[in-house]
Amino acid sequence: MPHIFTDLEDVYFAGFFRRLAAIVYDSLLLAAIFMLYGFVGVAITGGEANEHLIFKLLVWVIPFLFYGYFWQRAGQTLGMLAWRIRVQTEHGQSINTKQTFLRLMGGLCSWCCFGLGYLWLFIDKEKRTWPDIFSGTQVVVLPKKKKV
Repeated sequence: MPHIFTDLEDVYFAGFFRRLAAIVYDSLLLAAIFMLYGFVGVAITGGEANEHLIFKLLVWVIPFLFYGYFWQRAGQTLGMLAWRIRVQTEHGQSINTKQTFLRLMGGLCSWCCFGLGYLWLFIDKEKRTWPDIFSGTQVVVLPKKKKV
């Protein structure tokens, strides 16, 4: 069951630099996860490179699990949390597994085209990138928390 976000009136579409900062932040987290994964893989094989098919396939599954967990749970990865942005459906709900997959494929296509899919937000009226368009989602900036 999707999580329905409540602060929909106070959000606006995220811009390029805020998104890029979150991507860099999350890339560092993913790099750490991959290093740990590689360490375990080499430890299992006694110091040799792990050439097993399952080990190679999990390299593609790890980002899906990472983003899927965060996006479907709260709409934010740790990098997105730091930059106060959230991914959500156009109706203000958390995204589902299919949308996660489509966002990741859109991101892969964007990077394969030298970042063109992310630069697309400069010409789109709603500041959507290819991952947003492919998955029917949007990335919004959240309001600052009010001090009590």
